[in-house]
Amino acid sequence: MSDAQHSDLLDPFEERLTAGLHDAGNAFETDRAALVTAGALKGRRRLLRRRNAAVMGGAAGIALVGVGGALLLPSGNPAEAQGAHATSASPTATSTPASVSGGALIRTLEKLLPEGHFTKAEARGTDDELSPYVHLVYDDGNGAAAVEVGLGRVQPGSDQARQTTQCPGKAFAHYDACGTSRLADGSVVMVLQGYEYPDRRVDTKLWNAELVTPQGQHVSISEWNAAAEKDAPISRSQPPLSPAQLRKLAAATAWRDAIDAMPVDPNSPVTPPSPTETGAALSVTSTLRTLLPKGLTVSEAGDTDDSGFGYLVVDDGKGKTFVQVNVQADMSDVEGDLFGSGAEVLSDGTKVATHQGPGEKGGSGVVMWTVDTIRTDGRRVVISAFNSGAQDTAATRKAPALTMKELREIALSPNWL
Repeated sequence: MSDAQHSDLLDPFEERLTAGLHDAGNAFETDRAALVTAGALKGRRRLLRRRNAAVMGGAAGIALVGVGGALLLPSGNPAEAQGAHATSASPTATSTPASVSGGALIRTLEKLLPEGHFTKAEARGTDDELSPYVHLVYDDGNGAAAVEVGLGRVQPGSDQARQTTQCPGKAFAHYDACGTSRLADGSVVMVLQGYEYPDRRVDTKLWNAELVTPQGQHVSISEWNAAAEKDAPISRSQPPLSPAQLRKLAAATAWRDAIDAMPVDPNSPVTPPSPTETGAALSVTSTLRTLLPKGLTVSEAGDTDDSGFGYLVVDDGKGKTFVQVNVQADMSDVEGDLFGSGAEVLSDGTKVATHQGPGEKGGSGVVMWTVDTIRTDGRRVVISAFNSGAQDTAATRKAPALTMKELREIALSPNWL
C-alpha cells in the first residue's frame, strides 16, 4: 500500500478531529474534552485503533492484525469462536511470536468473514514502524461494505480499558443502539450501532464491536453500509454483520493470538494504576453529583476519556438540563487570557468570570450559562449548564435548571480541592 493510499484512510479523520477541536476551543474550553470523548463514537475509538502508537509508544500501540482462528457465521463454516483465552497471559519481550505480514492479515480477515466477494484490501504487517491494520471492501451479495479490524493492548484495569467498552452518553453521541456484555472468560464486549457522522448530515452507518480481555487484549471491529467511510454512496440499508455476528467476530481466538504476536513496549506499565492515580477514587462526575441542589433528578451521568471532565443530565420536572464540569490544574500561565480586568476577585485571590449566551452546538433555542473560576494555585473549575439535555438538540425549557448562583456555588466548592 502506498503512502498516498494510507493518507486517504487517515487524513479525513484527522482533519475532522482538528477542525472540531478548533471550533470547540473557540466556543468554550470545556467542550474540548467533551468533543474528544463523546465525539468519541468515532474520535475515541478510531483514534485509538489507528493512532494509538503515538499515545502508547511504538509497536505497543493498536495494531490492526489477525492470524488463524475460525468463527461460526451465517456462511455455515463450522468454526468455534468463543474466545476461550481466559488463562492466556500477555506476551513478554522474550516470548513474542513471529511477526505477521500484511498479506497474512488480509487473508485472515477474508477467511473469518462469511462467503462473499472481497476488493480493495489494504494492510500493514506487525513489524511495520506504523501501526498495522487491515481494511477491505466486502460484498455478501447485498451491497458493498467497508470492514476494518483492529487489535492492540490496553492496560488491564485502567480507565482506558473500562471506557473502551463503555457505551457513550446520549448527551454526546447519537446512535441507534448500544450494549455491553461479559463473556464467560471475563472479557467485556460492547457493540454500538451508530453513524459515521454524529450530526447525521449523511446517513452512512458505522457499527463497532469493542472487546477487552482480562489480560488487556483489545479487539476492535468496524463496518459500514457503504464501500468507504466517507464520500461513497450508501450501498445497503445496514452493514453486513449483525450485532450478534460482530460480537462473535470480536471474540474469535485468532485475534488474541495475533495480539500476542505484537512487539511489547518495554515502557508500558505492567500493573494497573491505583484509584488515586486514575482519579477513580472520586471522579469529576461523582463530585458534581454531591454538589447538586435539592430537587434535581439525574437521568444520565458520565466521566470521559479526559479524567478532568464530567457531566450530568438533570431534570427538575420542567425539562432536561445538561451540566458539564472541567477541572484543570496549573492553568496560571493562561490566566490573563481567560480572566480579564472584568473578572471578580474574591478575598482569597480566586477569580470568577461568568457568561450567559446562546449555545454553540446548533441546538435550536439553546442557551449556555457558565461560571469560570481559577484559584491562586492555578486550579481552574469551569461549569456550564444548558436548557436542553444535549448541546446539539432543541431546548427543552426556557433556562437551565440551575441558576447562576447555584453554578457559582458548585464551581467555588472546596470539594474540588
